[in-house]
Amino acid sequence: MNFEELTREQITNLIFKDMEDDYHTGDCILVVGSKTAVHYRLPTAIELYKQGRAKKILFSGGMKFEGSESTESALLKKEALDLGIPEKNILTEGESLNTLENVLASLLVLQREFQLHRINRLLVVTNSFHMKRLVMTLKTYMPSWIKFTLCPTHDGVTREDNWHSSEKGRIRVGTEAEKIIKYVKQGSIKDEKLKFTL
Repeated sequence: MNFEELTREQITNLIFKDMEDDYHTGDCILVVGSKTAVHYRLPTAIELYKQGRAKKILFSGGMKFEGSESTESALLKKEALDLGIPEKNILTEGESLNTLENVLASLLVLQREFQLHRINRLLVVTNSFHMKRLVMTLKTYMPSWIKFTLCPTHDGVTREDNWHSSEKGRIRVGTEAEKIIKYVKQGSIKDEKLKFTL
């Protein structure tokens, strides 16, 4: 299957289908960074923490964006501290530069904090249009016994119901769909029933 052959409905299913919160509690909230993570992903993580759904938050991301001397994870940690999250409950990794590295670099942090064999479930926070690729990457590289509760955040123009209505939304979702198809074809992420959702 090639991206150019997909209908709008197929792209919507590929990116957004079955990406809802199941409201489980977990061992840790995993937040992957981005240029806008402080605005969209952090509030969701803080709310999950305040609801008592996990006792620790792990901020992942080593990118430094224009105008900032701090990594994504450092910026997220600073804001979380300002919002009253105790430092002892904040974990960071500041080496990763993309989604796959977010997962791989977070493994070491999780091992050191919890020991991987003791982790039952992670609460995963990212934008809704990025969630499918992130969870496919997690299921490919994380230990098989770890479960994932998906807690997507939503911006104004890239939701399931409106992504196709703006150029920015179409670019974001189209890019994600292309990456998923590419990575599945090259074998770097496991095909998670894509053949059933297309």
